[in-house]
Amino acid sequence: MNISYNWLKEYLQFDLSPQETAVALTSIGLETGGVEEIQTIRGGLEGLVIGKVLTCVPHPNSDHLHLTTVTIGNDAEPLKIVCGAPNVAAGQKVVVATVGTKLYFGDDEITIKRSKIRGEESFGMICAEDEIGIGNSHDGIIVLPDDAEVGMPAKEYYNVKSDFVLEVDITPNRVDAASHYGVARDLAAYLKQNGKPFSLTKPSVEAFKTDRPEGGIDVVVENSTACPRYSGLTIRGVTVKESPDWLKNRLSAIGLRPINNIVDITNFILHETGHPMHAFDADQIEGDKVIVRTLPEKSRFTTLDEQERELSENDLMICNVKEGMCIAGVFGGLKSGVTESTKDIFLESAYFNPTWVRKTARRHGLSTDSSFRFERGADPSNTVYVLKRAALLIKEIAGGEIEGEIRDIYPAEIKRAEVVLSLRKVNSLIGKAIPKEVISSILQSLEIETVNETEEELTLSIPTYRVDVTRDVDVIEDILRIYGYNNVDFSDSLKANLSYHTPTDRKHKLQTLISEQLTASGFYEIMNNSLTRKSYYENNADFPERNGVKLINPLSSDLGVMRQTLLYGGLESIAYNRNRKRYDLRFYEFGNCYFFDAERRNGDKILSGYSEETHLALWICGESHPKNWAAEQKATSVFQLKAYIENILTRMGATLNQVTVEPAQSGIYASGMNIRINHQQIGSFGIVTDEILKQFDIDTDLFFAEINWDMLLKVTASNEVRFTEISRFPAVSRDLALLVDKNVTFAAIEESARRTERKLLKEVSLFDVYEGKNLPEGKKSYAVNFLLQDNEKTLNDKQIDAVMQRIRQNLEKELGAVLR
Repeated sequence: MNISYNWLKEYLQFDLSPQETAVALTSIGLETGGVEEIQTIRGGLEGLVIGKVLTCVPHPNSDHLHLTTVTIGNDAEPLKIVCGAPNVAAGQKVVVATVGTKLYFGDDEITIKRSKIRGEESFGMICAEDEIGIGNSHDGIIVLPDDAEVGMPAKEYYNVKSDFVLEVDITPNRVDAASHYGVARDLAAYLKQNGKPFSLTKPSVEAFKTDRPEGGIDVVVENSTACPRYSGLTIRGVTVKESPDWLKNRLSAIGLRPINNIVDITNFILHETGHPMHAFDADQIEGDKVIVRTLPEKSRFTTLDEQERELSENDLMICNVKEGMCIAGVFGGLKSGVTESTKDIFLESAYFNPTWVRKTARRHGLSTDSSFRFERGADPSNTVYVLKRAALLIKEIAGGEIEGEIRDIYPAEIKRAEVVLSLRKVNSLIGKAIPKEVISSILQSLEIETVNETEEELTLSIPTYRVDVTRDVDVIEDILRIYGYNNVDFSDSLKANLSYHTPTDRKHKLQTLISEQLTASGFYEIMNNSLTRKSYYENNADFPERNGVKLINPLSSDLGVMRQTLLYGGLESIAYNRNRKRYDLRFYEFGNCYFFDAERRNGDKILSGYSEETHLALWICGESHPKNWAAEQKATSVFQLKAYIENILTRMGATLNQVTVEPAQSGIYASGMNIRINHQQIGSFGIVTDEILKQFDIDTDLFFAEINWDMLLKVTASNEVRFTEISRFPAVSRDLALLVDKNVTFAAIEESARRTERKLLKEVSLFDVYEGKNLPEGKKSYAVNFLLQDNEKTLNDKQIDAVMQRIRQNLEKELGAVLR
C-alpha cells in the first residue's frame, strides 16, 4: 500500500523525515519496504522554462512547420526553434524545453537534442500540455497569460511539489492501518511513547447539514446478515468535472488515475479513512429506492468492466426496484457509475459482512481496493462519519444540495469487544516488567479504553476498527510493538510459555525416524496434491463419493475433491516414472486424507461432519534388485512389502505378539490383508487390482500399503523400544507339519502359538505350504518353524517338549490342526 508523506502530514504534524518515518513504521509492525521521491508532475518539469516567441515565419521547406525565435531571458541569445503547432504566433508566452530536457510519454522517456528539421536547425521545443504532463490536450502549444514571467522555471510557474511515497506492507490482520489516517493514528502512538512532539487531527464533519430536510432516496435492507449496516445520502445538482489540482495530486502520488471530481472524492475518502464508498447516478436508481438483497441463482449482471457475470444466490447486490446496480462491496455495475452527464448522486457508505464479500470476490475472480478492505473487516462505526466527510467535499468541489436526512439502517449495533488484561501475563509474555502507567499510556494512544482497573488486571474496550484484537494476547502484541521490540533486553535466563514435548513433537519425530528408515531401505519419498479427481471416487465402495470433501469453487475437474486415500496420487507418480523407463520403484508418502460424514453433521457446528487423518503409504513394483553377477534378478512381492511394514511397526515399539494380519475384503486389492495392533485396525496392504492399474496404464503387479499414522501413534503411545544384550544361551528350533482346513491362515496359527507361549517363543515362521494329492479334500499342509529361547539359561528337552505339547494341543483345539 502506498502512503504519501505529504498526505500523511495533513493529519499528523511531526518532525520525522521520510526515511525516519519508514523506520518508525517498520518498528511498530507496519513494514515499509521503500521510500521514493516523486513530483506532482513526472520529472518535476526540470529544464522547462517560460519563454516568449519573438518571431514566427513559415518554414521554407514545409507547409505546416514554422521557424521561430524564442527568448528565455537571462540575457541569452534567442533560441531558434522549429515548431509544428498550428497556433504558434509571435508575442506569445510559451513553455520551452531546452536542449537536454527529459520529457515523459507514458513509460517512454525522450531527451530534447539539437537537431535539423527539413534543413533548419532547432535548439529546443515549444511544448503542448500533454508533452509536459499538465493536461491531455495536443491541439496546440500552451499559450500562457501575458503576466507570465519570461525566464521563470516552469516548475515554479506550475507550483510543482515534491512528495515521498512510502511502500507500507499491510499484514492481513491490520486493515485498520490500510489508510492514511490509520497509519497516522498508529504513528502517533509511536511518537507519544518515544517522547517526540506530534499533533493528531481527524478531519471535522461538524459543518455537515442538510439543505432540504424532505426527500432523498430511500433504503431497504432485506439481508441484514450480509449487510449489518447501510448508510446513504442523496445530493442533487452536482457538477461533474475535472478535479482540482490538490485532489488529483493526492491520488496521483499513490498511483491512482484521477477520473472525475465525484469518483476522485470517493477514492480519496477510501485512502484517507480506509472505508470504501460508492457514488451512484441517482437517475439510474429506478423507483428512487435502494434495496440491499440477493438475486436469484444464475441471474446475469454486467459490471463496470463490461463483462457479463452469472450471479450466485449468495452474492449480495445493491439494487433498485427493477434490477441490480452493484455487487456489494466488490464491484460496480455498468450503469451505476457517475459520468459527466450526472446531475444527482446517491452516496453509499456501508458495512458488509467480510465472509460474504470474500466469497463473492473469489467466486467472480475480482479483487478491488474496496473488497480488500471489506474482506478484512471495515469499521461499522465509521459509515456515517465518512458519508458526512464525502458530502462536505462534494459540496465544496462539485456543488449541489443535500436532500433528505441520512438513511442509516443499523438494526443490531456491533458492540466494542471487551478484553480482560492481566498485567502479570503482559510481563510474562513480553519477558520484561513494563510499568503499569506505561501500559495505560500505550493503550490510550491506541484508543483502547480502560473501563475497569484493579491492581492485577485491566478491563478494556476495543475500538470497532480493530477487528484483529479479540483476546488478551492481541492486546499484549499491540503493547509490545508500540513499546518497542528492541526495548526488551536479553537476559541470561530463558523464559518460555511452551511445553518441552507435545504430541505434535512426537508425531514429527517418529515421522522423521520412519522416513529415514524407509529411505535407507531404498524408498523415495513423494508428495502429492491433497486435491484430486472426483472420478477416482465415483462408484467406489471403499471410498464412497458421498464421504468426499468437495470444493465449492474447484480450479478444475482434476482438482475437485480432497483425497480420501493416498493410493491414487501414488499411482499417478508410478505411471509418470514408468512412462519414462523407470520400472523398479519404491515410494512412500506421509500425507493427510479428508473425510465427510453426514451423520455426524451438527447444524450448530459447521465442521462437525469433517475429519482429517495423517496416513503413511508405501508402493513397490518391478524388481527387488537388478540382475548382476552375484545374484539373479528377482521380482518384488507382497511378502517383501509385508516385511517393510513389520520393520516399521517394530521401530514404533509394537511387538509381534501385538500385531495380527487377516484377509481384507476390499475392492482395491486383488488379494489384501488388514493390519491390527491389539485388535485395533491401523491399515492394510496387498496387491492392487488390475482394474485400478488399467486406469493408470500400469502393466505390472503393484503392491500397496496404507497405514493410518494417527491411529498407529495412538495404539503405540505407551510402547517403548528397548535394546537388550544378545542372549548368551542357544536358541532351539522345532518344526511341525500341520494338516489344517483350507480356510485356516498362517496368521491364525502364529497368533495361537504366541498366545500359548509368551516368554520362550521368539519366532514363528512358515517355510512350506502344500495342497494336492495324498491330502484329504478341503485340507492343506503347513510346515511351520518355532524358535524357542530362554535369556537366562539353556533350555532342556523336558522344557522344550512341554512348550511344544501345549502349542500342539491349542492348535488342535482352536484350529483343528493335526500333525501329519
